[in-house]
Amino acid sequence: MTTTERTYDLSPDVFQRLDHHEVFTRMRAEDPVHLHPGLDGAPFWCLTKHADVQMANRDVDTFTVTQGFTLFNVENDPLRRAAMAEMLPGMGPDRHSRHRRMVSRGFTPRTLRLIEAHLAHKARRIVDEIVDRGECDFVEDVAAVLPLEAICELVGVRPEDRRQIFEWGNALTGIDDPNVGEAEDGMAASAEMIGYGNELRAERLTEPRDDIVTKLTDAAEADGGMTDDEFGMFFLLLVVAGNETTRNATAHGMQALLDHPDQLAALQADPSPPRIERAVEEILRWSSPISYFRRTATRDVELRGKTIRAGDWVVLWYASANRDEEVFADPFRFDLERSPNDHVTFGGGGPHFCLGANLARMELRLIFTELVTRMPRLEPAGPVEVLRSNFVSGIRAMPVRWEVPA
Repeated sequence: MTTTERTYDLSPDVFQRLDHHEVFTRMRAEDPVHLHPGLDGAPFWCLTKHADVQMANRDVDTFTVTQGFTLFNVENDPLRRAAMAEMLPGMGPDRHSRHRRMVSRGFTPRTLRLIEAHLAHKARRIVDEIVDRGECDFVEDVAAVLPLEAICELVGVRPEDRRQIFEWGNALTGIDDPNVGEAEDGMAASAEMIGYGNELRAERLTEPRDDIVTKLTDAAEADGGMTDDEFGMFFLLLVVAGNETTRNATAHGMQALLDHPDQLAALQADPSPPRIERAVEEILRWSSPISYFRRTATRDVELRGKTIRAGDWVVLWYASANRDEEVFADPFRFDLERSPNDHVTFGGGGPHFCLGANLARMELRLIFTELVTRMPRLEPAGPVEVLRSNFVSGIRAMPVRWEVPA
């Protein structure tokens, strides 16, 4: 590869300052298929337009996931490279189809309908526990709670272990943020979580329950087996992806409502199900909890006058596609009535479309219904702390206050 003359800063610091949207606006206008020199010496192509991101996300034959799906250069790290290859986002078509078929047994519409009333009750309890306080750290006391409880219920994590799952997840997603920990902490947390998942699996072999771990164990036995490594990475992905992404969408959604009080007031005035559902879609577009996924070109491709060569890294910037002016009118307006809302937060189609999309939508709908109907005069109560990461769009802390109901 040879890099182009234009330079754009895509370091984690830019994302922590929330300046990345300005960078992407320039890229879409000036160089929508841009060859970046790389963040650690490995150059990569940036796809920033909605149409290009959708195309690459769906064309898994041309843009493969099997060579890694993040910007971490694992060429000289065989352990991490092998681990990524065992995760669902990094599997080729045949293995991905087989493994996704197993996991999907725990996310069927019937399963989600069965747990909706239970999660609605949990959402009410979350607000019950804070509503009389008048203030809280929204991330710790609200945004983090329902996604963690939901995925732990589905997977079968013991109640007394859920705080530990929360801490392991923080360590994994915070490896670029010195306020959270170091890369070694993330690797240690990964190993601990994988070990915990395999302990659960061993228990379910003799004591099956109505949870995803049991379904995966049964499916693995029926479909020819699943190795401990495969299962451990599955467990890690399910817990972290099912928890962290929805937590961050919830936090960014509340931050957007606080930054746009007219939108918050309108939703509080009419929190009907259709309006909440439209609000959830705009929150998903606005937040883009995962900023990108990487692919590797398997053949030479011409795109917008550029030649992407076989073997080149190609990064699909979902955060940019969700602000594409050609798709979203006035894309920097947070508009809870936006329709249509063809965001790519869950991947923009294709076989790697997020398996937990409907669960995430349900959780967001339930928690925001409780928040806007029971916590009047919501407002900021201190500075927001944003996660330093160009992969996970996260908020670490967000103090808020409200009027205590009479």
